[in-house]
Amino acid sequence: MIHSGCHLICVLGGKGGVGKSVFAANLAAALTLELRTPVLLLDADQKSCGDQNIIIGLRPLKTLNEVALFQGSLSPQTLPQLVTVHPSGIHYIGAVKGPEESFKINSDLFFKQLEFLSKQYKYIVADIGNDLQAFQMALLQDASVGLIVTLPEVLVINQTQRLISDLLTATFPLEMFQLILNRAQNGGVSPQLLAQSLRIPILGLIPQDDITTSHALQKSSPFVLTQNKTAIASAHHDVVRKLTGGILQRTKALSQKAAQSPQQRLQTTTKTENSSGATSSNDGMDVFTVLKIKVHTELIKAMDLKKGITDTQGDKSKEEALRQKTLQTITQIIDRESPGMNRDERSKAINQVLQEALGLGPLEDLLADPAVTEIMVNGHRKIFVEKNGKVQLSPVTFTSNMHLRNVIERIVTPLGRRIDEKTPYVDARLKDGSRVNAVIEPLAIDGPSVTIRKFKKGGISAEKYIEYGSITRPIVDFLRICVENGLNIVISGGTGSGKTSLLNMLSSYIPSNERIITVEDAAELQMQQEHVVRLETRPANMEGTGAVTIRDLIKNALRMRPDRIIVGECRDGAALDMLQAMNTGHDGSMTTTHANSPRECISRLETLSMMSGMDLPVKVIREQVASAVNLIVQISRLSDGSRKIINVTEVCGMQGEAVTLQEVFKFKETGFDKNRKILGQFQATGMIPTFIEKLEQKGVFIPRDIFSNEIKTNLSPLKNPTPGLMPQLTKKTGTGGT
Repeated sequence: MIHSGCHLICVLGGKGGVGKSVFAANLAAALTLELRTPVLLLDADQKSCGDQNIIIGLRPLKTLNEVALFQGSLSPQTLPQLVTVHPSGIHYIGAVKGPEESFKINSDLFFKQLEFLSKQYKYIVADIGNDLQAFQMALLQDASVGLIVTLPEVLVINQTQRLISDLLTATFPLEMFQLILNRAQNGGVSPQLLAQSLRIPILGLIPQDDITTSHALQKSSPFVLTQNKTAIASAHHDVVRKLTGGILQRTKALSQKAAQSPQQRLQTTTKTENSSGATSSNDGMDVFTVLKIKVHTELIKAMDLKKGITDTQGDKSKEEALRQKTLQTITQIIDRESPGMNRDERSKAINQVLQEALGLGPLEDLLADPAVTEIMVNGHRKIFVEKNGKVQLSPVTFTSNMHLRNVIERIVTPLGRRIDEKTPYVDARLKDGSRVNAVIEPLAIDGPSVTIRKFKKGGISAEKYIEYGSITRPIVDFLRICVENGLNIVISGGTGSGKTSLLNMLSSYIPSNERIITVEDAAELQMQQEHVVRLETRPANMEGTGAVTIRDLIKNALRMRPDRIIVGECRDGAALDMLQAMNTGHDGSMTTTHANSPRECISRLETLSMMSGMDLPVKVIREQVASAVNLIVQISRLSDGSRKIINVTEVCGMQGEAVTLQEVFKFKETGFDKNRKILGQFQATGMIPTFIEKLEQKGVFIPRDIFSNEIKTNLSPLKNPTPGLMPQLTKKTGTGGT
C-alpha cells in the first residue's frame, strides 16, 4: 500500500519505441527541479534491458528484485544501500544492471519494501513499459495517475486504443489516465481528435526534437538537466505543473477512498447521494444495489446479451470475445453513471454486473467454495447454502428477481430446455455437472427458487467414505465384490442423502472391459471407465412434442448391446423397464430411488412399476422385484448432517406373496458426543448372503469373517485360494417378509 503522502506516477504505452523511457526519466528530472525534492525513479519495464541506466547515466546499486530480497532493516539510514543517487537529486532503482540480465521480481516482497519507500519520497515515477504483466498491473493499482505515452501516428494510436481497452477490461477507471502526445508536430493526427477518439484528455504535448534527445542520450543525462531552456524540456516542466496543480490530488483522493472499509465507503456514498437529492429504492435497496440495477438496465439497452450468448454456441473464443465486449461496455456505463466512485467499489460493481450478465451472479463464488455442497435460492434476497452438513443463510444476494430469472434462463437455454409461465419448472445441469432444479412464478410465490446440488469433480472415493465415517472397509470390500461380479444393486435414500455420489463410487468397480450405458434426466454420473455411453432425457419443445423420457432411453439402451445399464434415478414407470432389463441378462445394473428403508424401497419399486400403465397384478410386480434386485444399499443423512450407509440388505426372493429381505450389515447408533455428533458402530449381522455359494461356484471366494464382528487382519477377497485356507462357516438363512 502506497503511503498517503506519496504519489506514484506510472508511465506506460501501447507500443514500444514511443519514447516512454525517455519521458519517464525527464519527468523525474523535471519534478526534482520544480519541487526541489528528491524523486524516486523505478525502471519496472518487463522488457527492460537497462535503457534507463543509459538515459540517466547510472549503473544501479540494486535492482528491483534485489531490493525486494533485501534482508537488512529498513530505515532512512539504510536507504543509500537501496537506491542510486544522481547528482541532480534523482534517486534510482533499476530493473536490471545490464542487457545480459533479464527482468525478474518477487512481487510480494517488493511491495512490502515499496510501502517503506513511499514514506521516504513524495513522488515516485515508475516506467512500466508496454508489456503489462501482473507486477506492472499491481503498480498501476497503487498509482495516483497513469501517463500513457503515444505518437500522432495511426498505427501507434491503434495500439494505444488496444491498451486502453485492456485497461478497461482490467476495471481501471479511465479518469486515472492522462495522454502524453510525444513528437507532436504539424501534419500528424490532431490532438483534439486523438483525445476524442481515445476518450482520455491530453496532459502534455511533447514537441519533436531529435537533436536535443540524441545529444542527451549520448551524454547519458536527461535533457531537462542539461538543456533546460529547450522547448522539449519546457514541455516536461509544463506536465509537472499540470500534474501538481490538481490532477494528482484529484486522482489520489479516489485511492484514499479505497483505503476506507467497505462499510465506511458505502455510508459515505449513501450520504453523498442523499445530499444530492437521490434516494434509495422504496424496497430498502442500498445505493450500491441501485447502481447495479441501473448499469444492468443500460447494458441491456446497449447489447443484445441473449443473442450474444446464444451465438457463442459453446465456442471458447466467441465466449471470451463476448465477455471482453461486455466488460468494456459495463466499465463505460459505470464511469458515465458514477464517475466519482472509488476504485474498490467500482471494480466490485463491474465484476458483479458482469457475473449477473454473463455468469451466474452471486452463485459464482458459492460454486467455487469447496465447503459448499448445496445451494438453495428462495427468491433474490435469500440464498441458503449447506456447509459441513449444516444449512445456513449466505450473506450474498441477487440484485432482483429479474436478474435471478436471467441466470436461470442462462443455465437451461444451452441444454435445449426452457422455463416460462407455460413450463414454470425445469431440471438442468451446469457445465461442471452440478444438478439444478428451478421453479419460477406463478408456482414459486415469493420469487424464483433454485436448488443446486454441487458436482464434486472426481467423485468421492471409497477411502474418503471410510475417512468420513460413512462406511467401513469390510462393507466396501463386500460391495466391491458384488459390483465386480454383476449383482443388481438399488441404492435407496432420502433427498440429499448422497445416493448419486454413492452410485458413482460403486460404479468405479465395474470392470473396464464392459460396455456401460447411463440414463439420466440431467447427466451427473461420473463413470471412470472408457467404454461408456451417456444418455440424457429431452423435454418437450414449445409445441409440446419431441420429449424423450427415461423409459424411452432404457428401451433404446437395450438395443445398444449394454453389459450394464446405470439409471440415475427411478422415479416413475421407468422402474418397471429397469427391472425388466435386470431380468433379461443385464446383470450388474444399478439405479437409485427415494426411500427411507430397504422395506420401503421394495414398496417404492412396486408403486413406481404400477405407474407404467401396464395392468399387472401386485404379486407379478413383486416377483419382478425379487428376481431382478440382488442388493439394496440404504444411505441416510443423519440428524447431525453426516451421511452413512445404515443398511446393506440382500433381496432373497419370495415367501408367499412377500419379498424376503436379509440384513447383512447395519449401522447402530449409540448416542451423541459433546458436539452433538452421532456416535455408533457398523455391525455385521452374521447373516451370510445366499448368493455367496453361486459366486464360489464361479471361482470367487469371499472370506467369511467379513460377515462377523471380530477384528480382521486382512479383508481383501481371495481368488482361487489354496484348498483348506478358506474358513468354512455354517450359512445362516434369512427370515422375514411382510
